[in-house]
Amino acid sequence: MKTVLTRCMRIVVKVGSSLVTNQGAGLDAQAIVSWAQQIAALRESGCEVVLVSSGAIAEGMQRLGWKQRPSAVHELQAAAAVGQMGLVQMYESCFRQHKLHAAQVLLTHADLADRERYLNARSTLRTLLHLGVIPVINENDTVVTDEIKFGDNDTLGALVANLIEADALIILTDQDGLYSADPRQDANATLISAAEAGDAQLEAMAGGAGSHIGRGGMFTKVLAAKRAARSGAHTVIASGHESDVLPRLLRGERIGTLLVAPQMTLAARKQWLADHLQVSGKITLDAGAVRALRIDGKSLLPIGVTQIHGEFERGAVVAILDNDGRNIAHGLINYSATESRRIAGKPSQEIEKILGYVDELELVHRDNLVLL
Repeated sequence: MKTVLTRCMRIVVKVGSSLVTNQGAGLDAQAIVSWAQQIAALRESGCEVVLVSSGAIAEGMQRLGWKQRPSAVHELQAAAAVGQMGLVQMYESCFRQHKLHAAQVLLTHADLADRERYLNARSTLRTLLHLGVIPVINENDTVVTDEIKFGDNDTLGALVANLIEADALIILTDQDGLYSADPRQDANATLISAAEAGDAQLEAMAGGAGSHIGRGGMFTKVLAAKRAARSGAHTVIASGHESDVLPRLLRGERIGTLLVAPQMTLAARKQWLADHLQVSGKITLDAGAVRALRIDGKSLLPIGVTQIHGEFERGAVVAILDNDGRNIAHGLINYSATESRRIAGKPSQEIEKILGYVDELELVHRDNLVLL
């Protein structure tokens, strides 16, 4: 760990609902004071820090007197609108004690799926960091719907890490880290101190959602680490109940679970493609086309396509599936769904005869495709 988290870094810190709301009993002022103090210490050491904080809905529930998290989207939106006020006020006042400015940034998937808005969000966050401001990011739950929601702030933390090309993602939770099994059910479970992000065995070890206040369990944290690793960000999953956990991690202490990113990272444009949580359609390939993409590094040609799913226009982001239905890639498609169905399974030389014109010989060019 000492070779990963001991230099001046750009860090995304994600704090879960149970840590900032004292298991849902309103905002925990003492805890937020501690986070502000620790982040101020990181800033003093030269680190750039972005904070992804849950807690708006939980705080809204407390203010409204609700004992159980509602399931209706409009009630969740209302709770978020009420709770966001208290959450931001608390962070602003705590950071002000350390002569730091905070900025509220609310995001939805639509903000990151659109290329122009993605670049605007990245420029804004980078400017805030350059100015020494602490961005406090949350999902925009006041307008989010089931179709566009990130689903949990672990995923949001990973997307932000990729967006700003962070060196590390630190996910703070109410658990000590990732265990070989659920420690609440298996007394023989052991803490995984270090592993490589994206290792398939980690997903098997991770359990389901734990807290009734938040939405994320250990499984979402493992997937977040896998996603963050695509841009080269290492991930630490650690207990937020550890005293001064952030400065100690940056001093090289072994706390929680370190998930190391492989050396290879994606270019920024392909990272944007990989980070699409919702796609416009899906394309199923035969075994030969899968091999051409994965092993030979080729573009996707119509002849290797067996099925087109959904409706989309030219230039949309689509998921590319193997013949077992596994998502193997994302890409920008050169033809609409209607056109793609007509040329699927046909040689590229027949595109003009079938459609009456030809824009590209490839259905998805290699430069506009990223393997997952």
